[in-house]
Amino acid sequence: MMIRALLCSLHSPDVLDLPSYHPPDPECFAFLLQLMVGSTAGPGEESFDVFVCTPQWFVRSHAPTEIVSGHHKLIVFEYDYRRLESNLRKRVEATMGETWEEVARKLERIGGWEFADYVEELR
Repeated sequence: MMIRALLCSLHSPDVLDLPSYHPPDPECFAFLLQLMVGSTAGPGEESFDVFVCTPQWFVRSHAPTEIVSGHHKLIVFEYDYRRLESNLRKRVEATMGETWEEVARKLERIGGWEFADYVEELR
């Protein structure tokens, strides 16, 4: 049986109300976005973190001599909550695998999985 990811909610420790958020500078902003993702396999959800920013924020925040990884970054040209949520829902809910770990590893292409480096201790 294939397991499919489900986007349960979006949360940000930087933005209190994502749907009604209006960045102070609409062309230059950034914030951490946490995707709370569950699965068709049962209850529960886990966090996948992505950094949302505009190109202008990126340019202003880094020196021309820097080399910056785009991993777990989502570059937007304007803040539109509905478009952001719709895009992420489509990407998340298109993700399937035979196990939750397989699904989560695929979701890491979008955001950093809270358990990516977790190693279970053997007793």
